[in-house]
Amino acid sequence: MTRARIHFLFLNVGHFLDHLFTLIFATVAALALTREWGMSYAELVPYATPGFVAFGLFSLPAGWLSDRWSRYGMMSVFFIGIGLASIFTAFASTPLQIMLLLFFVGVLAAIYHPVGLAMVVESAKASGTGQAIAINGVWGNLGVGSAALITGFLIDNGGWRAAFILPGLVSIAIGIAYFIFSRPEMAAEQTAKAAKRAAVASNGAKPAASGGIDPQLRQILLRLTIVIFVVTAISSIVFQSTTFALPKVLDERLGGIAGSATAVGWLAFVVFAIASLAQLVVGRLLDTLGPRTVFMGVAAMQVVFFLLMPGLSDWTALAVALGFMLGAFGQIPINDYMIGRMARSEMRGSVYGARYVVSFVALAAALPLIAWVHGTWGFDTLFRILAGAAALIFLFVSMIPRKLPVPDEVPAKA
Repeated sequence: MTRARIHFLFLNVGHFLDHLFTLIFATVAALALTREWGMSYAELVPYATPGFVAFGLFSLPAGWLSDRWSRYGMMSVFFIGIGLASIFTAFASTPLQIMLLLFFVGVLAAIYHPVGLAMVVESAKASGTGQAIAINGVWGNLGVGSAALITGFLIDNGGWRAAFILPGLVSIAIGIAYFIFSRPEMAAEQTAKAAKRAAVASNGAKPAASGGIDPQLRQILLRLTIVIFVVTAISSIVFQSTTFALPKVLDERLGGIAGSATAVGWLAFVVFAIASLAQLVVGRLLDTLGPRTVFMGVAAMQVVFFLLMPGLSDWTALAVALGFMLGAFGQIPINDYMIGRMARSEMRGSVYGARYVVSFVALAAALPLIAWVHGTWGFDTLFRILAGAAALIFLFVSMIPRKLPVPDEVPAKA
């Protein structure tokens, strides 16, 4: 196996762990803390909000720092730091303590997307950007699914604190291995950046990112960026609402086929694992059909399945849940693909950082929505709200050109 393939594996494992850590509490709250702390699910969910706010807000400084310091160094910090934060979270004994510790998990989790995705896109120019992002996305989605599976298993066999400690130890070990593996690349990266800074200082030239774009193309890119960020915000609310709430949805709706935390975790994992395969299909279609056609199809699919879900239970509910999760996961690589195509390499980490500020602030906003809607009306109303959100995504995506403009090409017509 080449060093490039090994590094891609590290990045994929990082995506898996990133989503695993951010969703451990979702299952812990639904299946353990409601009993141990004597609180309702609606009361517990808001304590995860600061962590998801940090997940979004700290993406921008993480991307900026990686562009100016080291992407390899930031990935090492991610692996080791989030492992330590997760272990500390296991020792929380009150809701306020777990809220504070989840905030630090969110700070460290914020590193992965602007840094890891920028590295994935940079290394995938020859093999196809859409395919590489899709493969990386599948690993992230397996982390989402494994959060319910692993946490449910550990709750039944070791208690909820073990669900934070064991993944934390694994991440620290991987982080140490990554740091040792990537030291040659980190040294070369620093040498290249020092040479570029010296060249700029000696001739007074501006970096490539600051100029050279046709004014008409710049206006089109700005309009598309606004559309992409609005779609990102709405689709992030849909994704967070489905992935965070799914263990509780299955716990409520599958009483006839799932009687334990482990069973619920397994069923959630099966749904997440199958749904994650949608990204492989979407990734290939992005490189052939373009993002607008693919995104409109995914959004329409979500509208249909969200409207079918209210009132269902057991096997029918499980099948429809798989349907809307296929749409939720299928949409993930599309925004990343568009940014990867449109952003310049030296600015890609910062642009991804800005994208994930929008994305994860929207994720955080979804948590109070879940708690309020579930506590007031139940999940049926939430599904109808999500159907409306998917319809809005369809409308905005229709404004995207069939062919994306990039800085080195002439403007594309809408």
